[in-house]
Amino acid sequence: MDEKLKYSLLRGELVDTQSIWSRNEKRVWFITLLTGTCMLYSTRTTMPLLVPAVAAAQKWSKTDSGTVLSSFFWGYTLTQVMGGYFSDRYGGQRVILFAAIGWSIITFLMPTIIWSAASVKSYTIPIIVTIRILNGALQGVHFPSMISLTSQNLCQSERSSFFGLLTSGSAMGTLLTGILGSFVLDYFGWSYVFRVIGLMGFAWALVLRYYAMAGERNRIINISTPARLCGNKALTEASVPWLRFFSRLSFWACVLTHACEMNCFFVLLSWLPTYFHDGFPHAKGWVVNMIPWLALPPCTFFAKYLTTRLIAREWSTTTVRKLIQSCCFASQNVALFVMSRTTDFHTALICMTIIIGGTGFHNNAVTVNPQDLAPLHSGSVFGLMNTVGAIPGFLGVYLAGHILELTQSWPMVFSAAAGINLIGWIIFLIFGSAEAIV
Repeated sequence: MDEKLKYSLLRGELVDTQSIWSRNEKRVWFITLLTGTCMLYSTRTTMPLLVPAVAAAQKWSKTDSGTVLSSFFWGYTLTQVMGGYFSDRYGGQRVILFAAIGWSIITFLMPTIIWSAASVKSYTIPIIVTIRILNGALQGVHFPSMISLTSQNLCQSERSSFFGLLTSGSAMGTLLTGILGSFVLDYFGWSYVFRVIGLMGFAWALVLRYYAMAGERNRIINISTPARLCGNKALTEASVPWLRFFSRLSFWACVLTHACEMNCFFVLLSWLPTYFHDGFPHAKGWVVNMIPWLALPPCTFFAKYLTTRLIAREWSTTTVRKLIQSCCFASQNVALFVMSRTTDFHTALICMTIIIGGTGFHNNAVTVNPQDLAPLHSGSVFGLMNTVGAIPGFLGVYLAGHILELTQSWPMVFSAAAGINLIGWIIFLIFGSAEAIV
C-alpha cells in the first residue's frame, strides 16, 4: 500500500470543523474560482457592451436588441438546479470545466455566428437568440457548482465567507470588460472583443484543468472523509422540506425581494452601455463601463463590516437584514429618480455608480438570507431563489427594450425599475425574517 495513503488511513476521524482542502489547496482553488467568476462575468457582459455597435452594424431595432440581451437569461434560469444536481454527483469542478469550455467557445465564435445568421434574413434574431440561450444555460451552472464544490471541501465555518469573497469576481469581470473591451472596441472593432475575451475564458479553463484539478491526484485520502461528506449530503438532500418552506411568508419574502432587486441589476447590467451611448454619444466608453462598477466591491465590504458590527452589538439579525436591504433600495430608488430627470452626464454617471454600489448591500442582506432561514438547506434554497431571481433577467430586460422601442423613454425604464424595487422593499420590511424555518 502507498505510504501516503497508509498514513492517511491512520489519521483518525475528520470532524466537520476541519476542511478537506489543505491551506495550499484553499489558496489555489480560491484564486482559480475567483478568476473563473471574473471570466464568467466578463463574457456575460460582452454582449451588453457591444450591442450598440452590433445593432448599428446589423440594423437591429431596440426590440431586437432587447430580445438578444434577455435571451441569455432564458437559458440561465434552466440550469441552476441541474448544475447543483450534477455537481453533487460528479464534482463541481468537472461541471464548471465543461461549462467554461462551452461558454468560452461560444463567446469566441459569436462574431462568426452573427455574420452567418445575417445571411438568413428572416431567421437572424432566432438563430442568435438560440445561441444566447445555450450560452446562458452553460453559465447558469457556475454558481451552484461553486457552492457544491466549496461545501464539500470546506468546514462549515469557512463556507459562507469563502463563497462571499468569490462572488466579488463578478465586479472584476464587469470591470475587465469595461476597460479591456472598450479599448479593443475603440481601436479594433466589436468582433475582436468577442475573440479576445472568449480566448481568455478558454485559457482559464485550461488552467482549471491542468493546474487546479491536477492537484487532486496528489491529495492524501482520508477514509473518514467520504463518510462525512455522504452523511452531510444525505441530510441535506433527502429531507429538504419544500412544503414547509413554501408555507412560510418569510421564505417568499426572501425569494420575491431578491427577484425585485435582480430586475434592477439585470436591466442596468444589460442596458447601461446603450443608455450612455444614446444619451451621451461623446462619452468615453471605458469611463461609463468602468466607473459605476468600481463602487460594487467597496460597498459589499462596507455592508459586510456594518452587518458584523451591528450583530456584535446584539441587534437582532432580522433587523440588521432589513436595515441593510433598506440601504440598498433607498439608495437605488433615489438615484433612479434623479436619473429619470437629468440630462447631465456627470449626474447620470454618479447615479449609476450609486445604483451599482447599492447591490453590494443587497449581497449582505437578502442574498445571505437563505442561510438564516434554512441553515441545513441553504444551498437548495439559494438555488431556487437564484432561479426565480433570474426570471426578471429576461422579462425585465426584454420589457425595457420594448419600452424603448415604443416610447424612446429612458425615464419610463428607470421608473419601472424603481417601482419594482419599492414593491420588493415593502414585502421584505413586512414579511422578511432571519428566523430559521427548520
